[in-house]
Amino acid sequence: MSPGDLHTLDSYINENRSFAVYRIPGEETCRLLVQDTGDTLLFNDIKELNGQSGFVMAPFQITGSCPIVVVKPSRIEEIRLHNNLFDWNGIQPDYKKDFPDNPGLKKDYNHRFHTFIAPVKEKRFKKLVLSRSITVGKEKDFSPAQAFLLACQRYIRSYVYLCHSPQAGTWLGSTPEMLLSGEGNVWNTVAIAGTQPLVDGELPKSWDDKNLIEQMLVSYYIRTQLQSFDIHPVEKGPYTVRAAELAHLRSDFHFALPQTLQLGNVLELLHPTPAVCGLPKEEAYRFISENEGYNRRYYSGFVGWLDPEGRNDLYVNLRCMNILSDSFTLFAGGGLLPSSVLEQEWNETEDKLKTMLFLTNARNYVFK
Repeated sequence: MSPGDLHTLDSYINENRSFAVYRIPGEETCRLLVQDTGDTLLFNDIKELNGQSGFVMAPFQITGSCPIVVVKPSRIEEIRLHNNLFDWNGIQPDYKKDFPDNPGLKKDYNHRFHTFIAPVKEKRFKKLVLSRSITVGKEKDFSPAQAFLLACQRYIRSYVYLCHSPQAGTWLGSTPEMLLSGEGNVWNTVAIAGTQPLVDGELPKSWDDKNLIEQMLVSYYIRTQLQSFDIHPVEKGPYTVRAAELAHLRSDFHFALPQTLQLGNVLELLHPTPAVCGLPKEEAYRFISENEGYNRRYYSGFVGWLDPEGRNDLYVNLRCMNILSDSFTLFAGGGLLPSSVLEQEWNETEDKLKTMLFLTNARNYVFK
């Protein structure tokens, strides 16, 4: 991908044209999907994705102003990426400077934390996920396309995407969590939960009970949801994986699907997982909507390529940001159990926000 390609992608955003570009973890090519004609498809129910194909952006909570958006590409291109595109020159973001100096943010999180932890300790919920957002200023010469390339180089183990549509706006993400992947009769999903920082750049050797239980709850949910659809997965894990500068616990689920034309039904079974919502699912979903204090929009929904007759790669929309005309809105969250501690949960969201915050400095990095 050349500087000319970057200019083209940025121009699509300026022209309000629907497109998506994404890179599968570990691959050396990205896929560009451009819709030159017609309108993107809009849906108000995940089951309406049955039989559909295209690049999907689904929100955490579907509303009239935040529907499921499907980009139907007029043309598809594969673009080879090159390693070490950027010269770091020792530049690192100054997180203390870049994070908004706003004591009200932590005060509000403190309030929300106590609102969420109370019913968890009362055992009304096995788990609840509390998230938050921050808004930081954007320089006029910021290039979303360059930030996408920077993410591809920086976060090689994550699914990286940049998507724009008139309905959803511009979103950039680098997420470690697959929701549904596969084709034909070979399918996969994962349970990812638990978070620790790296230890001197290496994966941690042990996990505390809080993180182990959190991961177990997500795995149990996925297993029972699939079994309710008469799907009996083969499981691997849990094991420790790296995502950016963080470590998580992961379990893999491999299974066959009897009917690929009903992928919407499968997605509805899985979304939202306890990794972004809680348990029991429906009650947790309502509690979050009523008490979190803001609209997550497409954060913690799912994104990716859907094709009932071909390959599918759909990921939970974590570590993402909404790119606005003069600012960025970044999102992060964490799972709360009875043993959760306020300061630890706040620090976990700070660590997760840094994944996207790093990319807001993309203009400081130059091509080699």
